[in-house]
Amino acid sequence: MAASAREDGGRGQEHGRRGCEHYDRGCLLKAPCCDKLYTCRLCHDSNEDHQLDRFKVKEVQCINCEKIQHAQQICEECSTLFGEYYCSICHLFDKDKKQYHCENCGICRIGPKEDFFHCLKCNLCLAMNLQGKHKCIENVSRQNCPICLEDIHTSHIVAHVLPCGHLLHRTCYEEMLKEGYRCPLCMHSALDMTRYWRQLDDEVAQTPMPSEYQNMTVDILCNDCNGRSTVQFHILGMKCNICESYNTAQAGGCRISLDQQ
Repeated sequence: MAASAREDGGRGQEHGRRGCEHYDRGCLLKAPCCDKLYTCRLCHDSNEDHQLDRFKVKEVQCINCEKIQHAQQICEECSTLFGEYYCSICHLFDKDKKQYHCENCGICRIGPKEDFFHCLKCNLCLAMNLQGKHKCIENVSRQNCPICLEDIHTSHIVAHVLPCGHLLHRTCYEEMLKEGYRCPLCMHSALDMTRYWRQLDDEVAQTPMPSEYQNMTVDILCNDCNGRSTVQFHILGMKCNICESYNTAQAGGCRISLDQQ
C-alpha cells in the first residue's frame, strides 16, 4: 500500500550544501536544554545524552555573521536566509520540499499538502489514494516500528502502511520481505499473495500425500480472514476454506476418518 507522509528530515546532497546531513539551513539552533549550538535536533540527540525539544527553541545563530537572535527565517543582521521553508512552531529550517505543518500530527510533513489527508483515528497523514481504503487502527503512528523498535511518528524514514493497518518503516518493510511475508504484529499477509497461493494450489495438486495421510484432516485458523475451518492435511500447506489463503496455522490435532482406521 502507499506510504504515509514522513516528517521532514531527509538526507540532503553530500556536496554544496549548507547545514548538516539532515537539513539545508543557514543557522544553528541554540538548544534550550544545554545552551549548546547544533545544526539540528538530530545532530544534537546523536551527540548528547538527552533530547532537544524542538518546540522550546527560542534562539538561533547565523552561520555567516554568527549573531545569536530570536528564531526567524531571515538573519536580522546580515539578511542570510536561514531556510527556504521555516515553521515557527517546529522551528524547522530547510530547503523547499513543499513541507507543511500538520496541526493534528503536531509536526511538519513532506508534502505537497494536497497529496495527503490526516486520518483522525490513525492520527497520521496518509496519501490521498488511501482515503477510505485503509484499515484504521487508533493512534497507530504512536507505536514504535515492530521491526527496529524505533519511533515511527517523528521518524524521517517513510512509513509503510500494511493491509492490516499496522505501520513499519519502509526500510524495515523491505528487509522483512527478504525473510517472510507476514505482519510481525498480527501475522496477516503484508502484501497481496493471491498469485503465490494459486501457484501453491498447483504444487499441492501435483504432490499427492502418501495413502495413510490422504484422508487426514486438521483444524486450521487463517491469519488473513481469522476464520476457522477443517481441511485436508498437506505438508505443503493448508488452504483456508473461506478466503483461500495458505497463511494458516494448525488449531487442533490431525484426525483420520473412521473408515480409514
